[in-house]
Amino acid sequence: MLAIIGGTGIYQFEGLDIIANHQLDTPYGQPSAEIIEGQYGQLKLFFLARHGSGHQLLPHEVNYRANIWALKSLGVTQIIGLSATGSLQQEIAPGDLSIPSQYFDFIKGDRQKSFFGEGIAAHVSTAEPTCPQLAENIAKAAKQLEITLHQNKTYACVDGPRLGTRAESLFLKNAVKADLVGMTNVPEVFLAREAQICYCTIAIATDYDCWQDDPAHHVTVEQVISRYGQSLEKAKLLLKTYLAHYHQAADDNSAQRQSLACAVLTPLDHIPEDKKALLQLLKR
Repeated sequence: MLAIIGGTGIYQFEGLDIIANHQLDTPYGQPSAEIIEGQYGQLKLFFLARHGSGHQLLPHEVNYRANIWALKSLGVTQIIGLSATGSLQQEIAPGDLSIPSQYFDFIKGDRQKSFFGEGIAAHVSTAEPTCPQLAENIAKAAKQLEITLHQNKTYACVDGPRLGTRAESLFLKNAVKADLVGMTNVPEVFLAREAQICYCTIAIATDYDCWQDDPAHHVTVEQVISRYGQSLEKAKLLLKTYLAHYHQAADDNSAQRQSLACAVLTPLDHIPEDKKALLQLLKR
């Protein structure tokens, strides 16, 4: 089962025939918004607005654990996210689309990044945190549409909500060698991994962040909204083409769907009952 997590500017999914609206409570509190279950052509899927239905949540206010737990409880095995990002590389022009395959966690705040702890110890491999099958099929859709799609990029995630300093931008570009900078994909990508959900993001570059010498290229909120709006329709078209022609169900034998196979260290008879229930859910 596929879920779409919409970022800035995406609070509903056009063309989705709504079957049900799910208002779920989770062990971690409320998700960002109600989860919409719908039919898109022959495909049933779920949609969740990451920042809330009215974009009322800042990146550090998103309840990422509740979002992933809720989607998992509904049977989701694949997630495609859409995210606004800054470009840290000249070749990724504002308006271009990218698919990150690697993440650099530059979060310094207190976001809850794991389902584990409090009686259950597990260490999930995130060497390859995203799903290559999803990425490749999205790339096929981009090729059909003749849309530029940068693949195998590195996304650096920062706290926000402020936009970064030039020193930070240059650090992420030159020291980390990151290609994109955003505020929301961590811990979302890693929680999906713990939940054995195949995950991939379509990143929309709004600007060159602030690493360039010319101050005219330094990002402002006005530029972010304007450029993002211009590129959003392209990203939606790419996603809809993927759904119509290239979607494949998750491979249950893939590394993403078997990420907990050797990750849990606590013997089952030492795990508290509530954590046993969590583990059972995550392993579905």
